[in-house]
Amino acid sequence: MTGFHDYAQYDGLGLAELVRKKEVHPKELITAAIHRIEDLNPQLNAVIHKMYDLARKTAEGNLPDGPFKGVPFLLKDLLADYAGVPTRRGSRFYKDFVPDGDCEIVRRYKAAGVIVLGKTNTPEYGLLPVTEPELFGPSRNPWDPARTTGGSSGGSAAAVAARMTPFSHGNDGGGSIRIPASCCGVFGLKPTRGRTPLGPDRGEAWQGLVCNHVLTRSVRDSAAMLDATAGPDVGALYFPPPPSRLFREEVGTDPGTLHIAFTSKSFLPGAVHKDCVQGLEATVKLCQDLGHEVVEAAPEVDGEAFARAFLTMVCVETRADIEESETLFGRKATFKDFEPGTWASALIGKQIRAPEFSRANRLLQSSGRLFGQFFEDYDVLMTPTLAGPPVEIGALQPRGLEAFSMKLLGSLHAGGLLKRFGGIDAIVDKILGFIPYTPLFNATGQPAMSIPLHWNDAGLPIGIHFVGRYGDEATLFRLAGQLEQAKPWAGHIPPICREVK
Repeated sequence: MTGFHDYAQYDGLGLAELVRKKEVHPKELITAAIHRIEDLNPQLNAVIHKMYDLARKTAEGNLPDGPFKGVPFLLKDLLADYAGVPTRRGSRFYKDFVPDGDCEIVRRYKAAGVIVLGKTNTPEYGLLPVTEPELFGPSRNPWDPARTTGGSSGGSAAAVAARMTPFSHGNDGGGSIRIPASCCGVFGLKPTRGRTPLGPDRGEAWQGLVCNHVLTRSVRDSAAMLDATAGPDVGALYFPPPPSRLFREEVGTDPGTLHIAFTSKSFLPGAVHKDCVQGLEATVKLCQDLGHEVVEAAPEVDGEAFARAFLTMVCVETRADIEESETLFGRKATFKDFEPGTWASALIGKQIRAPEFSRANRLLQSSGRLFGQFFEDYDVLMTPTLAGPPVEIGALQPRGLEAFSMKLLGSLHAGGLLKRFGGIDAIVDKILGFIPYTPLFNATGQPAMSIPLHWNDAGLPIGIHFVGRYGDEATLFRLAGQLEQAKPWAGHIPPICREVK
């Protein structure tokens, strides 16, 4: 191997500092990153489109003097259009789509100085909390390749955990940054609603629940990248109050004594695994040892009503996405163009009447009022990130009679029957039971993060979830920096990485 041999030891800011000091050239970083991708990706399937030639050409040119000048980076293949590079959204329907321009978040990543090496795997349309698209096959967890990476930013999380790049792009509409961060043992923050741009083609996604950011190994990389990308773009529908200073400055700042509430009680239907409860209990003690006031408390949530409202919204939005895609490509979609679950969701969405959709959105919005009142008394809420360790690949996919019925009714366009016979209820039990904490805070718009603070006896990472007040990423970054110092996770390296030559 030629290139920079210590590449995997540095975070993004560390690599950028070496470039600034001219101790390493961006070409060497690109060579090192490509080596790791080529060595590990056949086992992990994290990167599904390679941009090596473009990356090498970019490294030879005049890079913007941003905070991450010359640092390798990966884009999730969803809501991240890069001019001249395919955007497939994990879907056969998009397999030939090549955008002719960059979206705003990609422009800002480029201005930050990163060099994009490729696109990462994602479930079709980002719908599932696991990354197992039929088009590209499943991404595999670096800690155990038989296990899920989580989703929908699962390819990005696996790439970061495997040290392919120090950070990668993700987006989060129901936990899609935080879920894979927990499964893969990396840091993942979902910013406040509207903090990062979704333009120029979208005002919002999933009724305002979706936002862009990154998955990282260090807290400071997440903060510095948010500094580089935050702020409204032209025509933004809304945006939160700007921070009083750079987020990067918050990392390492003493958070003071925080009033932290915690709960292991699931907000949505389903039980919580003992490994996640143990991780939470250990983190409660850690926060107490750091001087914070930690009490067991949480608002009462009607989990079943929230879950149904959330999935009602998702089904309608999926239908809208497919119809929008039909207009873009000038042809009608059929059930053969999509996975059975995606098509079934869209068929259910077509059956939902406008008043039902509006009532679902009103219920989702009411959660912001509920948690807003709760955070009048607390600085942070702490929970497990997930209801269990990363599940085996395929565990959340439809099987047997469920899979057969979904395919049959989908082929018959029988959306009414799917809806009448409890299509949404089946999704609630199986899918949302794995992610009972994260979707709520997409609905409230609050910033939230998953921190890799615990590993179970099987060596699988267990993320701990922290939620801040609306617009208050600063407190989360201060707390995350303190926890990173108190219980460092950078030394936790997946076994598969030790095989890299």
